[in-house]
Amino acid sequence: MNRAAPDAAAAGGLFAANLKGSLLAVASSAFIGVSFIVKKKGLRRAGAAGSRAGVGGYGYLLEPLWWVGMVTMLIGEIANFVAYMFAPAVLVTPLGALSIIVSAVLAHFILNEKLQRMGVLGCVLCIVGSTVIILHAPEEETPSSVEQIWNLATQPAFLCYAAFALVASLILMMHCAPRYGQTNIAVYVGICSVIGSLTVMSIKAVGIAIKLTIEGINQAGYFQTWLFATVSAICIIIQLVYLNKALDTFNTAVVSPIYYAMFTSLTILASAIMFKDWSGQSASSIASEICGFLTVLSGTVVLHSTRESDQTISPDLYTPLPPIYWHIQGNGEAAKQKEDDLLSADFITVVRQDYFV
Repeated sequence: MNRAAPDAAAAGGLFAANLKGSLLAVASSAFIGVSFIVKKKGLRRAGAAGSRAGVGGYGYLLEPLWWVGMVTMLIGEIANFVAYMFAPAVLVTPLGALSIIVSAVLAHFILNEKLQRMGVLGCVLCIVGSTVIILHAPEEETPSSVEQIWNLATQPAFLCYAAFALVASLILMMHCAPRYGQTNIAVYVGICSVIGSLTVMSIKAVGIAIKLTIEGINQAGYFQTWLFATVSAICIIIQLVYLNKALDTFNTAVVSPIYYAMFTSLTILASAIMFKDWSGQSASSIASEICGFLTVLSGTVVLHSTRESDQTISPDLYTPLPPIYWHIQGNGEAAKQKEDDLLSADFITVVRQDYFV
């Protein structure tokens, strides 16, 4: 009886922590969804005035609207960062699907990227799947020091995953991006997703270190804390660069769901390897979480499939074809002639010149 009371208190504390993490993750998704739209507007303005981000331009750095989007995203990321202090990545990361709903609805009204009726079903599926994940999320115990997190990060299984992530990212950045980045969305989004999974792991480590320090257990003296912080900063910068390229090159309705699916899948995998989120859970709970994630993933696919894609604009589109001149022949019949035939005596006058584009 006496033993049951502390166990119940501990379970209640873990549930409260998961609830805080869930609410923060939902707020984060709202801010991030809005930031997608605001940044896209800024990228469009910057692209109209100079080189687009998708082809290597950085004119968006001088666009105030883009910075408004960045600030909005920063608020969302801070909320997301704090959420990882309280709840496991298996719970926090899938809730990012709510940002897709926000961005899809706002893109319909602001960017004129039409949301079809079936897209509403996709939004509903995302909400249902997220609810299932929240109800069956694992209750994670917070490590007592950053050294414990370091031990988790240096276990052979996670080191293999980290090595795979780094090699895959380098191949995508050095080989694939220059050749296929403008035509294949998987390149830019793949870089963001692979690097993003490492970002979440390092950010979660920093967040726990900050939380422990606030509680009176100083973690600033450990070199691991600063190493995790450095890795987080580097990964975030890489993510931002390639996410801007993806948003500027492809439709927001395409980028958001694909980024969510790839990023969430890899993050859940990385978290399961490093933090062993599913250890101690029943098979039914794990199956429910997987079904919830698949439901959310299905929602993103439905939402994506019912949205209009951006038309790829080629620079050659604005290069006029050779001019075609219309003339009136002496017998009153209209005929087309090349520019070389203008001196023919059978023609009276040039009526007009058309450029077909």
